[in-house]
Amino acid sequence: MFPASLPAASSRSEQFDAIVVEALEPIEARWAGELDKLDVAVDEVPDVRRTARGESGEGVLHDGEVPLSRLVPVGVDRNGVPTRARIVLYRRPLEARAKEPGEMAELVHDVLIEQVATYLGIDPETLDER
Repeated sequence: MFPASLPAASSRSEQFDAIVVEALEPIEARWAGELDKLDVAVDEVPDVRRTARGESGEGVLHDGEVPLSRLVPVGVDRNGVPTRARIVLYRRPLEARAKEPGEMAELVHDVLIEQVATYLGIDPETLDER
């Protein structure tokens, strides 16, 4: 057993969430005004049935056949309530793509850069100033 304060005590899901927050912080710091109506979420896996039913693949960042993330535009839910735009990162496909633990932070960063750039309608290189 590890003390709760140690990183090893965190679940894989919690560790992934921390990587996402760390990757998103500098982007939000620089583009706060433009991103105030954008949410970022994490799902375990994509709902591949949605794409199979003919849903547009627009806003989906793929690695081969498996979506890594999705940019969901502003819309209205089935109850008529307006929804905000959001980027959904799919944890398990991203974990499967990262061959080494150190690659995960870079991969999440790259996916966020691509999706935020798409949301803002700008070149990813403009957004990515490491």
